Amino acid sequence: MEIGGIVGGIPIFLLFIFTGIIINFIQVICYITIRPVSKSRFRRINGAITELLWLESVWMMEWWSGFEVKLYTDIKTFQLMGKEHAILMPNHVSDSDTLLAWILAQRVGCLRSALTIVKKTTQYLPVFGWTTWFYEFIFVDRNWAKDESKLKGTRLSPDKLLEAQAFASSKGYPIPKNVLIPKTKGIVTAVQSLRSFVPAIYDVTIAIPKNQPYFPTLLTFLKMQPCKVKVHIKRYSINDLPESDQGIAQWCRSRFIAKDVLLDKFAATDTFEEDEIIEFRRSTKSLIVTLMFAILLLIGSWMYFQELSTEWRYTILVTIVGVIAIIVHIFLEFTKLPPQKNKAA
Repeated sequence: MEIGGIVGGIPIFLLFIFTGIIINFIQVICYITIRPVSKSRFRRINGAITELLWLESVWMMEWWSGFEVKLYTDIKTFQLMGKEHAILMPNHVSDSDTLLAWILAQRVGCLRSALTIVKKTTQYLPVFGWTTWFYEFIFVDRNWAKDESKLKGTRLSPDKLLEAQAFASSKGYPIPKNVLIPKTKGIVTAVQSLRSFVPAIYDVTIAIPKNQPYFPTLLTFLKMQPCKVKVHIKRYSINDLPESDQGIAQWCRSRFIAKDVLLDKFAATDTFEEDEIIEFRRSTKSLIVTLMFAILLLIGSWMYFQELSTEWRYTILVTIVGVIAIIVHIFLEFTKLPPQKNKAA
């Protein structure tokens, strides 16, 4: 039930909002004073302070909920991850995809420089949205006339899978069972715009093992319900991609057909057996950062409440808990998949 997620989310979001307000304040100051003089310096400072907030999200997934990631890739790709610019081309399975990407980025040392494509309405979310705006996330309207220079993606759901299957049938493409047919305008524009300085595309396939009781969502993380995902990554040199827009679009569709086949094999074996397995241990850095801000919050709260009368202490405490509960509910509703009209075959 969502009530359990809201209750579990109150301490997490209280800490997250406290940290975020501090970071947002620093971002505003830097935006006014440093960005007009040097955008590159502003981005370096912004990346360093924003990483602290993202580390709390990593902590929530790994230390609070017990979320586990197993990575399957070849050693050469793993050695390059985090050391080169790259475009990630994942399948989308849940509202936790961005959080999963942060875990991967944190493990390979590029969390502070990872940018994500998100819905435009995300920027209005308390603290998180404001932080992403200063951090220069790419916001899309899902209107190509406005989003021509941006990538976009859609989470898999039964309704959307049925739509993708119908679309594939009408175009004569192979019928997908596990992924959606990609909208290629975004990836074509990204490749053509970035290929001069981005050397690689990482084809990321996210799979959820069968027979586990919980599905990875923000709600399950807040309720401390542990779950696992397995991630397969294959690197492609951007120089090996076709030069034409049509060729890139066909390459992208071919990769998603291959993803579908790969996920079929995974469904039978519960593993990506042909590649190296890299286990990720929980991040000590995220634990240290979270403890640091938690101690700061506790000390600050204790000092503040000592100055108040008993009556005001309870009033303010109840108000804070109520506001945080509302914010948790907003985030859960924002990330929730829409009601499904049909069930995919």
